[in-house]
Amino acid sequence: MMTDIERRTREAIYRKNLPGIGELSIRPFVVKDDAKNLHRWVNEPYARYWGMQGQTLSQVQEAYTELVNRRGYGCWTGTLNGEQVFLMESYDPQADRLGKYYEVQAGDRGMHILVGPPKKRIHGFTWEVFRLVMGFLFSDETTKRVVVEPDVRNEKIHVLNKKAGFVYGDRIKLPEKEAWLAWCTREGFEEALTMTEEKATDMDIRNIAPEQGVVAHLQGNAWQQANVMQVKKGIEEFAHELLLTPVRIDGEGIWGDYELTGEAGVYTFRARKLSLDHWYVEEKSLYVCRNGVTERPDAVTFILDFKNVLGLSEAILPTYLEEISSTLFRLTYMLTHVSPKAESLADAGYQEVEQAMTGGHPCFVANSGRIGFDAVDYGAYAPEAGSPIRLIWIAGHRDRTTYAGTEEYPYETLMEQELGGDLLERFENILHSRGLAPEEYVYMPVHPWQWYNKLAHIFAADIAEGKMVCLGSAPDEYLAQQSIRTFYNVSNPQKCYTKTALSILNMGFMRGLSPYYMGSTPAITEWVTETLQGDAYLNSKGFTMLGEVATVGYRHLRLEALGRTNAYNKMLAALWRESPQKYLKEGQEPMTMAALLHIDGEGNALLPELIKASGLDAYEWLSRYMDAYMAPLLHCFYAYDMVFMPHGENLILVMENHVPVKVFMKDITEEVMILSPDVALPERVRRLYAPTPDEIKLLSIFTDVFDCFFRFMSQILVVNGGQQEELFWSAVADCIIRYQTEHPHLQDKFEQYDLFAPEFARSCLNRLQLRNNAQMVDLSDPSAALQFFGTLKNPVAKYRPVAEAKECMAIGV
Repeated sequence: MMTDIERRTREAIYRKNLPGIGELSIRPFVVKDDAKNLHRWVNEPYARYWGMQGQTLSQVQEAYTELVNRRGYGCWTGTLNGEQVFLMESYDPQADRLGKYYEVQAGDRGMHILVGPPKKRIHGFTWEVFRLVMGFLFSDETTKRVVVEPDVRNEKIHVLNKKAGFVYGDRIKLPEKEAWLAWCTREGFEEALTMTEEKATDMDIRNIAPEQGVVAHLQGNAWQQANVMQVKKGIEEFAHELLLTPVRIDGEGIWGDYELTGEAGVYTFRARKLSLDHWYVEEKSLYVCRNGVTERPDAVTFILDFKNVLGLSEAILPTYLEEISSTLFRLTYMLTHVSPKAESLADAGYQEVEQAMTGGHPCFVANSGRIGFDAVDYGAYAPEAGSPIRLIWIAGHRDRTTYAGTEEYPYETLMEQELGGDLLERFENILHSRGLAPEEYVYMPVHPWQWYNKLAHIFAADIAEGKMVCLGSAPDEYLAQQSIRTFYNVSNPQKCYTKTALSILNMGFMRGLSPYYMGSTPAITEWVTETLQGDAYLNSKGFTMLGEVATVGYRHLRLEALGRTNAYNKMLAALWRESPQKYLKEGQEPMTMAALLHIDGEGNALLPELIKASGLDAYEWLSRYMDAYMAPLLHCFYAYDMVFMPHGENLILVMENHVPVKVFMKDITEEVMILSPDVALPERVRRLYAPTPDEIKLLSIFTDVFDCFFRFMSQILVVNGGQQEELFWSAVADCIIRYQTEHPHLQDKFEQYDLFAPEFARSCLNRLQLRNNAQMVDLSDPSAALQFFGTLKNPVAKYRPVAEAKECMAIGV
């Protein structure tokens, strides 16, 4: 018979009822009864961050016997309907080693959670555990803040923490791990809980008090800083494209004082010019004088001041101003939310870096329009908001839904991988309950915004006729990537990226996906992979394509009369892309290449921090980066007449010890092109060929790499890294020379498409957007719409190797 003490220790002291599931409760941890399950949990692969893998049962019992008796420490077991399902530890940071790493405040309480492996998956169960634990801790009135120190690599717990209202602070180095310090106040948890509950449906989310959440970041200082940063970018890029012509008003020197005269104000600033007509404006020097009053500039007024010079028509101007306002909204959000400093970001996890990116596309001034999202949608779906998203799934009848997959991914294989047996059974039961045959339908994911704002009413007839059936949300949680409509599975990173159609206007395009193009996408993946995978040079560089292995598209038969390229016929399609995790080796970490252009809110850049952390000098680091990134692009161009859209967001760097060792290319099938009609293309991939005049073929390197990425990377090394500009461009030249020396059989093509040419055409992206911000180019003939204005001096021309000594490198020549 149990003693009174034993009985009391087994009684729940905090509980919550989960409708349809049962009672979730907390009771004290009893070592002799509870350690057996805990021992099994800590040895599961997913529990590696708990730090007890490989320990025996007696070691676990010994460790927790000490913990339950430690001053200021509490160990608790969570149960579901009486069955042990999680462990929770709470502690006084002042009495713990953690107190040595930060300034402990009265009312701080530390916390750790370990959830056991589920016997049966329950939708949202981990979040329910987290809510229960936080509610339990705050049920003690003396608890003012909950403090956690998760491993920086544990991306799943970062998502959960931020969802619960934790604010991240500094990184700390503990003996066994590098960790983030994060805090959650009682008020922060309650607000996060309210926001999360209100996000449960699109209807409920509209009940958020209008003064909360969606506009809280629009604060005076941050708003002003965002405007100055936006005007600075506008001057730099519009001047680069020769739309604006700053007038120098001082004497000689690298730096100069300049002014620009608009319709209602005179803008003054200090600036310097770098290679490729790249302007760098000193932010703190930027002011505007209006009616004798000097003040910091406003971004919308700046556009209005120069609207005629920029060629903005009356039809385009209102939408462009909305895009500028939306870009300001985003930038202010990034400035007011705590984000990692550049130094800390050098060691951050893949998704943490992705979420921290502030810049957007480096060339476009209005680069975060996202027209279609409202202020609440921003907090729910913008990548920088970091809100976990559950995708909605529908079933589309096979007479208008088409699935295509690579040989490795037939329909059944992909569904089993992405959904699993239990969820597939649930979906089948939904169809059966409506008298429908599951075998006649194809399952596909849709973006929640797309369902509520477009599909539910535009496809209403199909829904009414049973051609389309909404199946509800799936339990896996995703984070939006920088491309907004691509999602990374944080519940299971080994699963595929999922990319969905999203009918918002962003940076010159409606971000839909064509169900007609989807059918050939896996075939293109297979052809590109087959073409390149046997290439010894590319293999030596580790150049890897993240294959778009499966697609699904749904046709709106009633709207096809509008034309297949019409935005209304690009509203419902999705694709699955391989996860980078499957290609990583021990000690390798992925990082978006956009991170090389990242500058934090304090003006510090990530790139110099990566170089410093690597232990290499800047030239050696750049040489390795060029070998990993540019050399494969050169080979694809010269050996295969194949080009990509190799900007920062489309590349994932694989880092070892803070140094790039190889790259993963993504967004292949939408943006890969074959430039030569002589390349034998199977019928199924014939759309890859893009007729392109010889004189602009090399712009796939000059514009897409040099002007749209290297130009900004060089600036960061000069301004933030204290390097000479020549160091960067000599590293670029040396990479080209190495490649040409190693491939003498391509000499004729090197001469035909000369990377050391004195100059090349200036291709102007903002001019495209200013002319037509709804459809910048015709994707079936992209070169026809390009806007050229003058030429740019080639910064590597001076490094052209002497014919008889081509093996020489640029340094020292």
